Amino acid sequence: MKRLFTPLRLFLPLSLALTILLTSSVHAQQYTPVDPGSAVNFAIHNFGFSTGGHFTGLQGRIVFDPAHPADASFDVSVDAASVNTESDMRDNHLKKEEYFDVEKYPRIRFVSTAVTSDGKGGFHIHGKLTIKSITKDIDYPFIATPIGNDYIFKGQFDINRKDFGVGGTSTISNGLTVFLTVYAKKA
Repeated sequence: MKRLFTPLRLFLPLSLALTILLTSSVHAQQYTPVDPGSAVNFAIHNFGFSTGGHFTGLQGRIVFDPAHPADASFDVSVDAASVNTESDMRDNHLKKEEYFDVEKYPRIRFVSTAVTSDGKGGFHIHGKLTIKSITKDIDYPFIATPIGNDYIFKGQFDINRKDFGVGGTSTISNGLTVFLTVYAKKA
């Protein structure tokens, strides 16, 4: 007996696949990081004292649901030319080729590769940080605080500036700490 092709035979598997796909991503919401309410700060230690600065110009896309961290994704960048250390002379120096080379590399970007729950109300993010076209794996803990329909994400991590080709053999420390407070509005 020959079976006839019926649209119903094709429709059922396709509708099941579509339902599974939509159900798995229905929980995660999209957010847009914004400068007001955010702070991307850094601190570096030199000769027993700490100095630092901050960046602005946040852009990107965040997908997040605290109940489903495995579905989360972060793709966020800052404007490298926005570096501000409260010293125009130092800021101009940091924008040059030896440091951030902002004309050639205008954005500093982080893209997540995995987000997990820490089991205590916080999260852990793994991802790739790109500065001056050099990409390194980083990971750090963070917390996510809901503010109405929006979120504030807070975390911090340490990096070695030389890993990213920032600065030469200057007298500043190689290690620095980045402190993040990212206010993200529901898209």
